[in-house]
Amino acid sequence: MLADISNVDAIYLVCGRTDMRKSIDGLCAIIQDQFSMEIDHALYLFCGRKCDRIKAILKEPDGIVMIYKRLTVQGSYRWPRDKSEVRNLTWREFDWLMSGIDIEQPKAIRTS
Repeated sequence: MLADISNVDAIYLVCGRTDMRKSIDGLCAIIQDQFSMEIDHALYLFCGRKCDRIKAILKEPDGIVMIYKRLTVQGSYRWPRDKSEVRNLTWREFDWLMSGIDIEQPKAIRTS
């Protein structure tokens, strides 16, 4: 199936700004050269300066898929800008991000 993200082992968010003019090859080069990571079995998310669009890279058995989402409503994604690193996301954080909610959520119940 084309771009089935339900089977990925990990979701990685590339923090900071990414040049959204980059193609599949350019984004794969960032993953491999800048972060020394393999593309297999993972979904990599990139965001540009405007924070209203996301590109995702997913490797399938027969090729690499780039998924592009641009918001058509008022708003933007809450994207971590503090560092130029890759951050591992949980499925819950991924859902929050896609819903426009900040992934840096404070805990609802304090344990101390």
